[in-house]
Amino acid sequence: MSEKVALVTGAARGIGLATTKLLIEDGWRVAMIDRDADELSLASKGINGASPFVHDVSQPDDVDAMIDAVHASFGRIDAVVNNAGVADFGPIEETDFARWRRVMDTNLDGVFLVSQAAIPALKETKGALVNIASISGLRASTLRVAYGTSKAAVIQLTKQQAAELGEYGIRANCVCPGPVRTKLAMAVHSQDIIDAYHDAIPLNRYGSEREIAEVITFLCSDKASYVTGQVIAADGGFDSTGVGLPALRS
Repeated sequence: MSEKVALVTGAARGIGLATTKLLIEDGWRVAMIDRDADELSLASKGINGASPFVHDVSQPDDVDAMIDAVHASFGRIDAVVNNAGVADFGPIEETDFARWRRVMDTNLDGVFLVSQAAIPALKETKGALVNIASISGLRASTLRVAYGTSKAAVIQLTKQQAAELGEYGIRANCVCPGPVRTKLAMAVHSQDIIDAYHDAIPLNRYGSEREIAEVITFLCSDKASYVTGQVIAADGGFDSTGVGLPALRS
């Protein structure tokens, strides 16, 4: 069994939780990070090999404390999965600066802060950064001026990290999930949206959290030892079609 350690942000639910479980199946130990203490406590119960840490990735001092706590607990960090994010959608004319900053604080600043703080530990292990962006960072869509822009910036940040950190043996890659069948998505997507996605996605379905986690876990692993600076759309072919969805315009 590997003794490698992964730090996963936004680990209390969704893709972060699915990634945590899959990494543990593959022999990793996992530091589960989330700012929702109650949800994190529930999610981490019964997961052997994982430890919960309550921190907010948008706060610089809290991020430094988080890295110190994880390193003190596990002794090393081999991979960082920057998954924490907020989904705040709305028309462009209704997006004020407060909403813009709320999205950027977590989706972009959080990725930057966690990555920067983890660099010394990743240098020691020649580890991996895996940043979770979105299909919305690759193709424009309505209601996503802040969200889509934040995710596009994460894609560019990943490329910068790959270019500058490669000399230390640190790999940096980005995963862009397409529509995923999460509880949140199913709660807010109307039947028209569900039907439109079905028609627009070449595989004719939403992805699962586990399917996204499989890509993330691969990029963390030694199987991807010569893969860096890549942006992988795990989206059922949605990006390749380049067609907008009328059902998402309101």
